[in-house]
Amino acid sequence: MDNSILEPSERIDDLLTHQLHIIQSDEVFSFSMDAVLLARFAGIPPRGRILDLCTGNGVIPLLLTTRTNADIEGIEIQPRLAGMARRSVGLNGMEDRITIREGDLRDLYKETGHGVYDAITVNPPYMPLNGSDIKLNPHQAIARHEISCTLEEVIQACFRLVKPGGKVSMVHKPQRLSDIMALMRQYRLEPKRLRFVHPRAHLEANMVLIEAMRDGKPEVRLLPPLIVYDEQNQYCPEIMDIYYGSKEGEV
Repeated sequence: MDNSILEPSERIDDLLTHQLHIIQSDEVFSFSMDAVLLARFAGIPPRGRILDLCTGNGVIPLLLTTRTNADIEGIEIQPRLAGMARRSVGLNGMEDRITIREGDLRDLYKETGHGVYDAITVNPPYMPLNGSDIKLNPHQAIARHEISCTLEEVIQACFRLVKPGGKVSMVHKPQRLSDIMALMRQYRLEPKRLRFVHPRAHLEANMVLIEAMRDGKPEVRLLPPLIVYDEQNQYCPEIMDIYYGSKEGEV
């Protein structure tokens, strides 16, 4: 594998068992389980146009190629991360399937127009700014905190960009669920599927997966909880399947 495409602090990791590879950097960005779960949970069409907001190093677009033949785009505001994503796309020979944009998701509709995507995925910054000191480097701070976009701005962008009847899938923290659902309805994105992710069966959820439909009718399905670890501290069977089993289907 050609390591000449790497910058200092970067490495190439295998992306599960999908015969994909991705450029990572602990100093800049490394994907975690939330991205993997979202890529499996999201309702996506077999063809059409898919957009991944806050794409980071491009992990979600790459994983989505195992589930669809649609054209996939990702947008990332940080130049270093957008560059990592583009190099990962090239590393996997996916240039004809995935396009990485560098830019502000809040302004993307000005370039693409309104309502052009069949599905949108987003793993946004989780933490609102509260005036406290952010003890991270700038790359990590933007990825984790609402510095470049707020939750409302993310949801507003989804509304502007997704087609009527199209789906928007998000992973976030359960603490923000009431805000997420209220904002989705404010911007005509009707929540349709909801699933909580628990680190262990006896512990509170630490992630929530939510899918909404643009201009959908009010009706939400609460799916069974997804448990990550069993009593022996091993991945539960469903997590093993998501990481190492079938490439198809939804969570």
